[in-house]
This record gives sequence, C-alpha cells and structure tokens, in this order.
Amino acid sequence: MKKILITGSNGLLGQKLVYKLREKTDIQCIATARGDNRLVQKQGYLYEPLDITNAKNVEQVFTKYLPDVVINTAAMTNVDACESDRDGALMLNATSVKNQVEVLESLQKKNAMYKPQFIHLSTDFIFDGTHGPLDETEKPNPLSYYAETKLLGEEYVIKSSLHWAIARTVLVYGIVDNMSRSNIVLWVKSNLEQGKTINVVDDQFRTPTLAEDLADGCILIAEKSAQGIYNISGKDFYSILDLARTVADYYGLDKTLIKPSKSTDIKQPAKRPPITGFIINKARRDLGYEPHSFVEGIKILEEQIKNH
Repeated sequence: MKKILITGSNGLLGQKLVYKLREKTDIQCIATARGDNRLVQKQGYLYEPLDITNAKNVEQVFTKYLPDVVINTAAMTNVDACESDRDGALMLNATSVKNQVEVLESLQKKNAMYKPQFIHLSTDFIFDGTHGPLDETEKPNPLSYYAETKLLGEEYVIKSSLHWAIARTVLVYGIVDNMSRSNIVLWVKSNLEQGKTINVVDDQFRTPTLAEDLADGCILIAEKSAQGIYNISGKDFYSILDLARTVADYYGLDKTLIKPSKSTDIKQPAKRPPITGFIINKARRDLGYEPHSFVEGIKILEEQIKNH
C-alpha cells in the first residue's frame, strides 16, 4: 500500500487531498498540519501534528511513517502578509521545504530501497506578469517577497537528489471545513448579494483553478510517479474583471455593482504580476489532467455551499 503524506492538511488544497485520498483503498493517507486536525471527517486516514519549520519534528514524523510520497501544500500564501512578516514567509515557504528535502535525502541514504517522491506546490506569482498564459519553460522573475520565497523553495527541490515534482498553480478557489479565508468567487457573490459596489481590476489576467482539480493533478503526479515541473491550473483565461462578471452572471446578480479599476488604484503592499495564467498541455499529455471550466467550477462550489 502506497503511503502518501500531506503537509498543510488543514488548508484548502490539503483538505481536498485528504478527502480524495481516503477514498482510495490502495493508499494510506497521513494528514499533517500544525496543531489540531480541523477536518470534520476524521476517519479513513491518519493525523499527525507536524511543524515543518522544525527540522527535528520533520525528522521524527518522516522517520515514523517513511512515506512513499510527500505532497507539500503548506505555505504562507497571504501575499501582503509576506511583505511585513519576511521571517515567517522565508521560514514557511523556503526553509520548511529545505527541512523536508534534507530529511528525505538522509532517509534515502540510510536505506537504499527507500525512494520517496516529493511533490511541491508552487505558484504563478514567481513570474513578472509581462505576458501569458505561460508554459513550464518560462523564466521566473519574482515581483514580491512571497514570490521570492516560493521560488527559493522550488530551487531547494530542483537541486535535491530526490525523485521530485513541482506543481505550479494559479488563483485557487474552493470550499473547506472551518474556512478561515475567502476566495474570489465567494467574495464577489457575497458582496453583490448584499448590494455592495466592488472595485475589480481589469488589468490582471489568470487561469482560475478549482481546488478539486488541483488535488486531482497532484494525485495524478503521485500515481504516475511523474518528475519535473507541471502547470496544474484551470483552462479558462480571464481578466479578474471578467471573472467577477462571470460569477455575477452565474448567480443572476447585478453586474453594474462591479466597477472596473486598475492595479495601481488598489493599495496593496505586495506587487502582483499583471498577466499570468498557465498553458496546461504538458499535464494533459503526461498525466491525463483535465480540469473543469470556470463555470463548471462555480457550479461545484455552489453544490458544496448547499451541503455545508
């Protein structure tokens, strides 16, 4: 039985992975996160508290389970918070990756039979956004400290002697248990339902990604034991403005409340890349990855909201 260990299992992607993996009879899922398990469903997988910024703790947990695959979803993803808490961002987005890689390398050295796969999650924000959509060969040029730390994390993975894969993604949206942060779809829906005017940028472009699709992409990488960098995102390329209007259309809400604005009008500490979005041909070809359309994604989200 293949053992897959998830870091950051309380997060959006982490939860989706645990819920998908616990349904698979040929996989033992080990969910790990800092502190308590926040998932509503507690059956069908193991839970182990883990602080990936603590190398000793990583060594204890990885030695205990000897996972065949580690999927590292844990990260500090609040882009603006990373500007103010640089130590925290570096620790969670880069040093923690180094900790995991070094522990797995050392376990591999001790046991010639042990060949773990390390799957690391990364972001479109490592690019400068001068053009898009982008493929896997694009040269990174980070604009924010968040992006710098995520790129450094990638570098630790690429330089390692492990069997590794990097799954890069874009603007992930979804619903989770005990949700602490909103996402673009819920933000637009909730404001328009309350009759509030919202300012939405028309000069940023993305390929929004349903969390379930991202989880499927990561599982495909694990199942196919794929190596290298993969773009795992949605397939529809939108401006953030069009994305918001699509949400309004879906719910039959008042689109006139959505006011176009420019990135420069919105005072945010961290710089965002204007145009990203991903070309996903490699993932389609190598993995058989096929994401939902954005409208299908909203529908899935809506069904989950009803069940919550």
